Amino acid sequence: MRAEVAPAFAEFGLSGEPGTDAFWATAGAPASLPADDGGWDTLFLWRGSPASIDFESWSKPVPLRRWEDTDCWYARVRMPARLRVTYQFRAGDDAYADPLNPVGAGGDRSIVATPDAPAQPHWPAIGADDVLPVPRTRIRWASERLGGGRRTVRAHAAGGGGPVVLLLDGDDWLYLHPAMTAFDAAVTAGELPPVTLVFVPAKDREAEFVCRPELWEAIRHELLPLVAESGVPADPDRLVVAGQSLGGLSAMYAALEFPDLVSRIAVQSSSFWWTPEAMEQADPLGGPVGGAIAARLAERRPDLSGLRVAFDVGEHEARMLPHCSLVETLTEQAGATVRVSRSASDHDRAGWRQALLGGVAWALA
Repeated sequence: MRAEVAPAFAEFGLSGEPGTDAFWATAGAPASLPADDGGWDTLFLWRGSPASIDFESWSKPVPLRRWEDTDCWYARVRMPARLRVTYQFRAGDDAYADPLNPVGAGGDRSIVATPDAPAQPHWPAIGADDVLPVPRTRIRWASERLGGGRRTVRAHAAGGGGPVVLLLDGDDWLYLHPAMTAFDAAVTAGELPPVTLVFVPAKDREAEFVCRPELWEAIRHELLPLVAESGVPADPDRLVVAGQSLGGLSAMYAALEFPDLVSRIAVQSSSFWWTPEAMEQADPLGGPVGGAIAARLAERRPDLSGLRVAFDVGEHEARMLPHCSLVETLTEQAGATVRVSRSASDHDRAGWRQALLGGVAWALA
């Protein structure tokens, strides 16, 4: 075993006897080597007890192997070309970020990218122990239309503020991915105009982010007036809605049903497989291609000439791609101005987040 595995560690630049202090002194974030199939052979290391690697969407859990009787656990994982993915170590019932990886997503997750994955300028490396900055402006929103209950909405004027950008699943963009910092940097670099970010949290995604009017009636009649009263500079007349997964579905629904409110959207990996019955099926993605949104576009043939849509989906999301591709095509055929891109990811915010910046910038162009 030693003769077979020790050289494999050395390939990744490690030295010293596995499990010794000298070995751990050379260990770092997951490292990749080119694989014969055009992908990458990536080494993950964990120090301690038995564990596995849980990847977000892309792969089933990968068990770690122990190096002899040491505290060194490892896995060589074959990864495809162009992939950025969130992962965590699972040890028993507990989940941990990778202590060797400085790029985190919240306190118990890390992010790894293959060497050929495109860079993500403006998104800083945030460690698991780092506390992300949050906007000072807090808005208390107790929505009657959404069934009551108070939620906290944060607002931030990037570059002094401007068009309102509604970030659905706002808590993820506050506490897992540093969207406020990234948007500030993009504005400073001249890649985005000044905008006012509004981080919209969801209490029940499956209820609020499907094709129902209540959320958008609440945003129009409750939330946007609260934003106007908050004192943060904001221009709701150039509103952009950004959403991912079910949030992207909801943004597209709003563009179709509330066109006077929503005419610019930036969506990533939208759940265009959704139909009213889909959630009850054993295979929710196995229904009609494009789901309810494609059916609306095909049947109603709306005039979408006033709509700008930046579509994106992870290039590794094999089952999502047909649903998204059909809606992209039908939307453009209906007259909308459309931009289509593919992120180096599976169903994972870590891969979509550069498309978020680019999509919002393009929607406001």
